[in-house]
Amino acid sequence: MTTTSSAPGVAWIAGVGASAGLGAAVARRYAKEGLTIALTGRTASRLDAVAAEIRGAGGQAHVIAGDVSNEAEAGRIAAAVVALGPVHAAVFNVGNAVRGGALELTAAQFEETWRGSTLAGFLFAREAVRALLENGRSAASGHGRGSLIFTGATASVRGGARFAAFASAKAGLRSLAQSLARDFGPQGIHIAHVVVDGGIDGERLRDAAPQRVAEAGADGLLDPNAIAETYWQLHAQHRSAWTLELDVRPYREHF
Repeated sequence: MTTTSSAPGVAWIAGVGASAGLGAAVARRYAKEGLTIALTGRTASRLDAVAAEIRGAGGQAHVIAGDVSNEAEAGRIAAAVVALGPVHAAVFNVGNAVRGGALELTAAQFEETWRGSTLAGFLFAREAVRALLENGRSAASGHGRGSLIFTGATASVRGGARFAAFASAKAGLRSLAQSLARDFGPQGIHIAHVVVDGGIDGERLRDAAPQRVAEAGADGLLDPNAIAETYWQLHAQHRSAWTLELDVRPYREHF
């Protein structure tokens, strides 16, 4: 087992839902390295299930349910996370996709999508950066003070038809990550943005589009555990060669 320090600290994972999802996969991967996992999402029962899996495998996990798109809630959750120990890693995996043409979308739908990705990302990042700056690790250490990773999407870099709200929100989140990297990279915090370009083979897609899953074939969708491995490798990077952005996609995906 490899860790970035002798005291692995806490990893705060926001946007954890079903066990067969990316947030849960990232939580399990970080727990494997000895970090104490703080699980955040809106559904406590799902968080409890993921926490039980981690504990069953010998890891440490704590459930802190709530909505990070709400400023007061984000602050409350962050305080509970910091109380667990020094925060060394944070992952923002929150998002809500609304599909519809510009003539169909309501202003409320557009704003809700923005709040679920861009605003939530800002509120989470603000709390996570504060915790990372105060975790006691030196910015001059090989891995700096820790990492903050954002989950992006194809829409982060390309606005598709009928995705005006989602693309706007995800592009905003990407720009936020870039600004944060320039602000806090020199202070020892590794900010990274991952463009997930393709369908994730998780519960959400399997329930919503089983035909797409069947048509994709072997490895035609992104394996959540494989994405989680990429997140861990980003977190473990030496500060002399940090990555700001990378993309992951199935080998058969058109791009």
